[in-house]
Amino acid sequence: MFFMKLNLKFIFLGLFPLLGMAQENAPKPYGVLPSDRQLKWHEMEMYCLIHYTPTTFQDKEWGYGDADPIIFNPKHFDANQIAHAAAKAGFKGLISVAKHHDGFCLWPTATTNYSVASSPWENGKGDMVREFMQASHNNNMEFGVYLSAWDRNDTRYGSDAYPEAYRIQLKELMTNYGPLFTSWHDGANGGDGYYGGLNEKRTIDRSSYYGWEDKTWPIVRELQPMAMIFSDVGPDMRWVGNEHGFAGETSWATFTPKGIDGRKPVPGDSDYEESPYGTRGGEYWIPAECDVPQRLGWFYHQNQDDKVKTPNQLFEIYLKSVGRGANMNLGLAPMPDGYLHPNDVKSLEYFGRKVNETFHINLAKGATAKASSVRGDSKEFAIQNIFDNDRYSYYAPADSIFTPSIEINLEDNQEFDIIRLRENIKLGQRLDSVQVEMFDNGDWVKIASATSIGANRLIKLSQPIIANRLRLNLFAPVEPTLSDFGLFKEFDEDFSFDTSSDKRERLNNSLYSLLNAGMTVVTDDNSQSSGSFNSKDLVFELKAPVSAIGYLPRQDKQLQGIVLKYEILVSNDNKSWKSIKAGEFSNIKANPVEQIVDFGESLNYKFLKLVAKEFVGDKMTVAEVYFYN
Repeated sequence: MFFMKLNLKFIFLGLFPLLGMAQENAPKPYGVLPSDRQLKWHEMEMYCLIHYTPTTFQDKEWGYGDADPIIFNPKHFDANQIAHAAAKAGFKGLISVAKHHDGFCLWPTATTNYSVASSPWENGKGDMVREFMQASHNNNMEFGVYLSAWDRNDTRYGSDAYPEAYRIQLKELMTNYGPLFTSWHDGANGGDGYYGGLNEKRTIDRSSYYGWEDKTWPIVRELQPMAMIFSDVGPDMRWVGNEHGFAGETSWATFTPKGIDGRKPVPGDSDYEESPYGTRGGEYWIPAECDVPQRLGWFYHQNQDDKVKTPNQLFEIYLKSVGRGANMNLGLAPMPDGYLHPNDVKSLEYFGRKVNETFHINLAKGATAKASSVRGDSKEFAIQNIFDNDRYSYYAPADSIFTPSIEINLEDNQEFDIIRLRENIKLGQRLDSVQVEMFDNGDWVKIASATSIGANRLIKLSQPIIANRLRLNLFAPVEPTLSDFGLFKEFDEDFSFDTSSDKRERLNNSLYSLLNAGMTVVTDDNSQSSGSFNSKDLVFELKAPVSAIGYLPRQDKQLQGIVLKYEILVSNDNKSWKSIKAGEFSNIKANPVEQIVDFGESLNYKFLKLVAKEFVGDKMTVAEVYFYN
């Protein structure tokens, strides 16, 4: 019996040291970590946002809230055509703009009569949110909803009654449309509106009016715990700070929202200076979402049929959003009849093929690697994990080794121009930077570097490189956890649009001249100039008939002087003026693209006046004014 005890003691005492030698502990988590819903969101990478309300039928960017529901009657609404085009392009989800700023609800809500129930579409019995949901699921995509907090139709807006109605709308959307991957909340709040026919401007206290943290967002958390909440400042994902679709070259998933002048950061009233870049070591995991329209604007406009983003333009956005650890949210704009224009569909198809053909073959497949430091003998942290295409298997060096290097030997010479890196973000965003070198003529030569790796990092080289031996140098404040290394060659093919609906062309500059004086020129870093005017109107002498005018705001990322509201007048004597058009340049501060005002006919006058009825700051600014025949 004593002998048996001695042997058992020997066995157990000897076993544990052996286990300790074979298995190292995982590195401790670093900083704030993503939630389960955020991990799932990172894996989605791309989804689409669909703008389709009465505003589409008005040829506007923002509806005023005064459109008669009778105009909302698409002849051939086809949610499946829209969803299929998005799915074919590789997008993993659709977001229905269930209510935009015009207040029109695409579902039969109990909170207002201003909805599809009051429209002739489907004899008032339709539910467009449900049709988008079903189409999403039929095409194996996730579904989400956008609910505008600003409502330019509702007479209650600005009173205590409206936020309560808004929360009822949110509950309806959270309970009647299955599992949602996002609840999307715009930062636009307050301003001019119809408001039940009062036609006035209303302001709200954005810091408290909606009760975001204590009353509104808890509805989403309770009813849709896996839904990512979007707003300008989170809490689950943040606005990237522009509508071009580009995250910063350095873009951390960690972020500390900042208010203005010491105020609490809330949607529509925050400091967005760091939004493209995030905050290294920030208080929260709030990665960036890059929202960008497929066209110039979010809603369909016939004069933009030739301005749909090409597959190469979309691919650049992909590289600078998904490729910088953010997600890409592409805005789709159905035509009034209720489906996507052929140009939009073709661009999506070619973009999807470009992404698939570029990334379906990893040129690093079959490679071998050795690291300057390894973490014990466990396969859990082995260097070969960086080649298995698993986001969460990873290589890690030994404790206290923060700057390891990895030498990679490819099976053969490979030509590539895209390098992909990923971290196991379940343990935090750890890497500060990386450097990639190739072995050339007996020396290591730097070919690329990058910061803020995170969930995904795509490094696009200026030109293709041929190599079979590479070295990766990692730099971090803790032990890095690299999960992926890939090499790819960008796929390219010829592309052109098949149809053109807008036959207008810009008139030659010699056919008109600016009569106003008092202009100064402001030049930005990209050598683009804008005129700054002391007056609030510009008078042009015309030498040919015009059918439209285009206003291009300043392109230097400054807001000073951008025109928000306009009026256009014409005259034959530069004395007696006739007003022919007035309106607002909606969303121009966030999306400063050319604003085209269509006259609906060709006008033959000697003079035209562009009046800035409202603008940012104290001087009107203009980058360019274009005239169309």
